[in-house]
Amino acid sequence: MGQILLITGGARSGKSAYALERAEEWREQRRFFVATAQALDAEMAERIARHRHDRASDFTTIEEPIGLAGVLQGLERRADLVVVDCLTLWVSNLMGVYPENSAAPFLAEAGALAEALAAAPFASIVVTDEVGDGIVPENPVARRFRDLLGWTNQAVARAATEVILMVAGYPVRVK
Repeated sequence: MGQILLITGGARSGKSAYALERAEEWREQRRFFVATAQALDAEMAERIARHRHDRASDFTTIEEPIGLAGVLQGLERRADLVVVDCLTLWVSNLMGVYPENSAAPFLAEAGALAEALAAAPFASIVVTDEVGDGIVPENPVARRFRDLLGWTNQAVARAATEVILMVAGYPVRVK
C-alpha cells in the first residue's frame, strides 16, 4: 500500500501547484498524471493547456473523466506515483452519468475509488475542491453537487495518509 495525499482547498488556492511540487519527490521515477477535465468549451481547453504546460514532461498523462478506480488498478505494476487532478470535475462528470437524485451510485463510485487508492502499491496525490465552506447554494443541482463532492472527499480523506488544506497558496496539514 502506497501513501495517499489528498489536497483540498478553494478555487485558486494553489492545490494543483502544490500537488506538482510534492510530486517532485518522485522525480526520475514512473510518474503518471490522471486528468479528469474535459475540454467542453474554450475556457476549459485553455485551463487544460495551462495545466499541461505546468507539468514536467516526464509525466505520462491519462485523460479519464469517469473511470478513475479502473485506471488506478491498471497502473498497479507501472507506476511509482499517480497524481489525480481533480475529484471536483470527476464528480461533475459523474453527474452526467447518474442524473437521478439518488446518492447511492456516487457513494459506490467514491468507495471504489477510495479502495483502489488504498490498495495501490504506488503513492497517490489527489486534488479536490472544498466547496462546502460557503453559503448553501440556492438551486437543487448546486446543492446536490456540493453534497456529492463532500461525501467523495470524506471517503478519500478516510483512506488518505495525509490531508492538506490549501489556504491562499499555503499548505495547512489537516491529517
